[in-house]
Amino acid sequence: MLPAFNFSLVLRRAWIPSVRHFSRSCEVYQDYFNDVFVNNTLKHAKSLPDNEYVRCTVYDKNGDMVVHGKNIRKLEFMKTYDLAPRDLRKMVRSHISTGTPSGVFVEFVPLLATRKNSILLNLLNIRAIIKCDSLVVFDNYSSLGLGSRFNESHSHGVFLKEMSTRLKASHPEANTLPYEFRALEGILVDVTTNLNTEMSVHKKVLSNILSSLDDSIERTKLRYLLIQSKKLGQFRQKAQLIKDLLDYLLNEDDELNAMYLTEILQGQQRHSFNHQEVELLLESYYATIDEIIQTVDNLISQIKTSEEIIRFVLDSNRNDLMLLGLRFSIGLLSMGLTMYIAALYGMNLENFIEEKDGGLELIVGVASVSMMILFIYCTRQIKSLQRFTLSSASKEKAMAARTRNIV
Repeated sequence: MLPAFNFSLVLRRAWIPSVRHFSRSCEVYQDYFNDVFVNNTLKHAKSLPDNEYVRCTVYDKNGDMVVHGKNIRKLEFMKTYDLAPRDLRKMVRSHISTGTPSGVFVEFVPLLATRKNSILLNLLNIRAIIKCDSLVVFDNYSSLGLGSRFNESHSHGVFLKEMSTRLKASHPEANTLPYEFRALEGILVDVTTNLNTEMSVHKKVLSNILSSLDDSIERTKLRYLLIQSKKLGQFRQKAQLIKDLLDYLLNEDDELNAMYLTEILQGQQRHSFNHQEVELLLESYYATIDEIIQTVDNLISQIKTSEEIIRFVLDSNRNDLMLLGLRFSIGLLSMGLTMYIAALYGMNLENFIEEKDGGLELIVGVASVSMMILFIYCTRQIKSLQRFTLSSASKEKAMAARTRNIV
């Protein structure tokens, strides 16, 4: 007797190599895709405009703008200002973006650190290197068209002019504050001004949205409210990061003492807690940013309160629609009872009612009375459900607790 031929075993053996070949080919394609992706990313990074240059504006010790929007090679820049490559990468990294119309990318994480005879600063859209006798402000690029072109906004131009005025020897604070503190204060003034301006815009937009929601609740207005809530959250996080940075500096005595660049150059190194000038300077702007954050928190609480009120209004409207549907259902149920009685009366059966006078009137009266009784009963049941308040709910909970205690 011949053995049974196992077709399933043959198919399984024939299928295993194909599966292995398919999985091996998928792995090959995935590796190829990863290689292509990495190569394209590297090519894009290398093709960025002016990748080997740094564009900056330089002020001398007299506050004069000696260099404006000049391209300097990175190696030469690091030698001139005694800067480490990692610090330069931190200052100029990811500030060219093709995804935005202006081509300007703002570093989200702030930086204020001391290095050898310099202060590195990166706050909002301002990136600068402060020294005891010079100030370097990095400019922003715009990747419009084929070449790279400097895009100087009005606010940036105003900031450069104000810095030139503040750094001059004729400034009222020139006798009380050294060069590096005047530069630091000018940057902090511009940062707080930008934060206040942006907060005012958010506040105005939010007030307009909330006032329009008082008139009518529409889907478009709710969408605008959601977008504004996200923008406020991002703005608060940005201000909170700057506040945390200032708070960290106020708690670090070594960092505060290292900011006295002029005295360090003269050989007068400060120690311990002898840093009242820079501490008062940072505390002033720390308090200003803290007020901005509190105002933003109030705006966010207004949004949350408005969302809760809108939710209550929508729930009330939904309940009204449900009650309206129940009333229509009760009316249809009552009419169904009347139609049932009329159908029984209209059947071709002997019921001895049509032979007597007043049979039609009797049927109509019974159907109408039955319909009214059923409608009134169902309406009272709905009203009893509507009277279910917090007090009645608490009473029911107390009765349930008493029964549990008795049991």
